[in-house]
Amino acid sequence: MHLNKYPSYKDSGSPWLGVVPKHWAVRPAFGAYSPILERNKGMKEKTVLSLSYGRIIVKPAEKLHGLVPESFETYQIVNPGDIVLRTTDLQNDHTSLRVGMVRDRGIITSAYLALRANAGFNSDFAYQFLNVWDMSKAIYGYGSGLRQNLDFVHFKRMPVAIPSPDEQSAIVKFLDHYDRKIKRYIKAKLKLVKLLEEQKQSIIHRAATGQIDVRTGKPYANYKPSGVEWLGNVPEHWDVMPLRRVTIARCDGPFGSGLKSLHYTNDGVRVIRLQNIGHATFRDSDAAFIAPEYYATLGDHSVEAGDVLIAGLGDERHPAGRACVAPVSIVPAMVKADCFRFRLNSRRVNFDFVALHLTATAVAASAVLSTGATRQRINLQSTTARAICVPPPCEQDKIVTAISNDTMMLNATTDRANQEISLLREYRTRLIADVVTGKLDVREAAKNLSDEPTEPEETIDEELSPDEEPEEQPGETTEEEA
Repeated sequence: MHLNKYPSYKDSGSPWLGVVPKHWAVRPAFGAYSPILERNKGMKEKTVLSLSYGRIIVKPAEKLHGLVPESFETYQIVNPGDIVLRTTDLQNDHTSLRVGMVRDRGIITSAYLALRANAGFNSDFAYQFLNVWDMSKAIYGYGSGLRQNLDFVHFKRMPVAIPSPDEQSAIVKFLDHYDRKIKRYIKAKLKLVKLLEEQKQSIIHRAATGQIDVRTGKPYANYKPSGVEWLGNVPEHWDVMPLRRVTIARCDGPFGSGLKSLHYTNDGVRVIRLQNIGHATFRDSDAAFIAPEYYATLGDHSVEAGDVLIAGLGDERHPAGRACVAPVSIVPAMVKADCFRFRLNSRRVNFDFVALHLTATAVAASAVLSTGATRQRINLQSTTARAICVPPPCEQDKIVTAISNDTMMLNATTDRANQEISLLREYRTRLIADVVTGKLDVREAAKNLSDEPTEPEETIDEELSPDEEPEEQPGETTEEEA
């Protein structure tokens, strides 16, 4: 694409918005958006919607487990074209994707702010403007209170740049076209990453469960029944024992309101969350911290380098019971709820082998041990009693080395694909921001685009959400809370 700037610009009056095309109107937000609040009295609507990482989705029935039906009367009705903002904890939530466009009529908790574009303001363009406001982090300059919650009154005078209706339509058409192209490319890359991960897990499973002897590349000469459903037959000279037999100390993270996203800070003690526990790999990309002073009030949930971290919550892509080893770089650190820390006896086991073995057997073990109704959940007690294989120490070392060598190229290719995905996301964010705020003129480019047939918005869950820990929905009432 070769996109030019507009011929002339003017100051918008907003530092984050900067200059805008001279012929664009600049209105305060209350001249562009109107807050709406229609209560679901009499429970007229029963389709529950949820803002999930920048998309408004229909909440599946199984996800409503635990919600008090009567609470749906306090929800608000929203219609296609309405815009929803998650307005809580701006100061402690340094992620974007808190703005969504409603595509289906339904109800959403009244803790969200629902807006409607005023006359002459294309609802898709209006959504994209707020989306850019969110992605640019300018949203964090608004709000009030200790948690910096947001209300329409806080930004009703924020300048909003509005092109003519025809130009709004051209911008929406352009962004829709290229957004879909970028998403398709990201989706293809994600499929590649998934295939590479499956190949890696196959290598790990065969070696860490004794299906092959890494010294010969062939099965062991003799096997014996393990007596454990998810382990099956194991090499005859391997021991089978509960994890507690090789454990020095263990802990879970603090439960309930002891640690929530509102406690997060920019630095301090690292908080290990579910999305950090990969498949025998520590995922360092999504970092959260709490103040050392607050950590001191929570008790001992500490993590040291070499500790084995085990996920107590999972799904079909990331099973409960998977594990990784804590790296030196994250200390000081602690585990959050549903993340277990095991400090193991180094004379008995190689920490990396245990993490590989737990991950290799996680799918089968979680099918037996998990208790969750909607998601796999394994508690600390069950994890402590979970059976593992323990080869001789020197053989554990050889298995770890062999797996590392066999997966080296796969890891390099996966890292390269993930880097490309990251760059594509950055490009996509920058493109949307530059077009919506008038830094690039797409009028001619939009004219040359064919009118594609209407198709449903592409769903790329892996691209739009972290691996774990779905965002907490504000204002929802559960049976326990009731």
